[in-house]
Amino acid sequence: MPPPRWCAQSLEKPKLTIAVGGKNLLYYLPLTIAETQGFFKAEGLDVTIADFAGGSQALRAVVGGSADVVSGAFEHTLNMQAKGQPMRAFVLQGRAPQIVMGINPKAMPGYKTLADLKGKKIGVTAPGSSTNVMANFVLAKAGIKPGEVSIVGVGAGNGAVAAMRAGQIDAISNLDPVITLLQRSGDLKVISDTRIVAEADKVFGGPMPAGCLYAPQGFVEKHPATLQALSNAMVRANRWIQAAGPGEIIKAVPENYLLGDRAVYIDAFMAAKGALSPDGLFPEAGAATAARALQSIDPTLKDTKFDLAGAYTNEFVRKALARAAKG
Repeated sequence: MPPPRWCAQSLEKPKLTIAVGGKNLLYYLPLTIAETQGFFKAEGLDVTIADFAGGSQALRAVVGGSADVVSGAFEHTLNMQAKGQPMRAFVLQGRAPQIVMGINPKAMPGYKTLADLKGKKIGVTAPGSSTNVMANFVLAKAGIKPGEVSIVGVGAGNGAVAAMRAGQIDAISNLDPVITLLQRSGDLKVISDTRIVAEADKVFGGPMPAGCLYAPQGFVEKHPATLQALSNAMVRANRWIQAAGPGEIIKAVPENYLLGDRAVYIDAFMAAKGALSPDGLFPEAGAATAARALQSIDPTLKDTKFDLAGAYTNEFVRKALARAAKG
C-alpha cells in the first residue's frame, strides 16, 4: 500500500541512505526487520542501506556525505563530539553491545588469563569499530595497552569465521551469528560475553547503549519529520522482534545472513534477543557509561568534557511509542 500523499510530502527527505557496518549482524536486526517488513515504506520513506565492513567505515560514509544516517554503535556519537563534529543518536537498537571476545583454542591451547593475549593478533570487524573498543576495554582490565596487540580487520561474516579457523588470528572480538557459528564448531572459547545484559553492565560499569541510528546534529535539526518517520519504523521493528518466534525471524532475514546454517542463526538470535532494545529508548545513564568506556581506552579523551545530553535524544522514540500505544 503506498503511503498517504501528505505523509511523503511532509517529510523533508523521504529518500535517504543509512550506512551500516555489518548489516547481517544480530546487532542490527531491527534495521533489517524495518526494511524487510516494509516499516520504512509504511512511513513514506525510500531507504537505501549501504553496508560496510565495520562501524568506523559506515561513520566515514556519513562524514564524507555519501550517506545521511548511521546505523552504528552509540559511542561513536561521543567520539565525534570530541572531534568537533557533533552527532546525535535518536533511536536505540541494542541495550547491550552483544560483542563477544574469545580466544582461538587451536592457536592458544595453553590460554589461562587475559595477560596471555599480550603480543597476539586479535580479529575485529574493522579497526576503530565498537568490536575494537570492546577488545581494548577487556585488555585494559589486564593492563594490556592497545599498542601491545595486533588488531586485524576480519569483517562480520564468513571472512571472520575463516580467519579464526585458519589460525590467522589468536583471538576475536565479534558478534552473532559469527560467534555462535565458531562456538558450535569448537573454534572459539568465550572470555567475555556482552550478549548478556547483566554481564555487559558489569564489564562497562553501567548500561552500555549499543546499536542505534545517529546522524550529524545539523541533519537532526533540519529533518525532524524524517527522523520521526525513521524512529516510528525502528520502534515498530524493535517491538516486532520481541514478539517474534525464531521461525518468523528466519523468514524475515535474507538467506545469506544465516551463514549456511539456520540452526546456528536461531541459536544466535535466542542468545542476542535479550540484548536488543524492546522499545528504542536510551537509558539515562547510558551516555555516561559510554564516555567512561572511551576515556578508559583513549588517553586523548581523558580530560574531554562530553555533552552527554547532546549525544542522544529520546524525543522521537517517545512520540513513536505514544503512537504505537494508540494502536
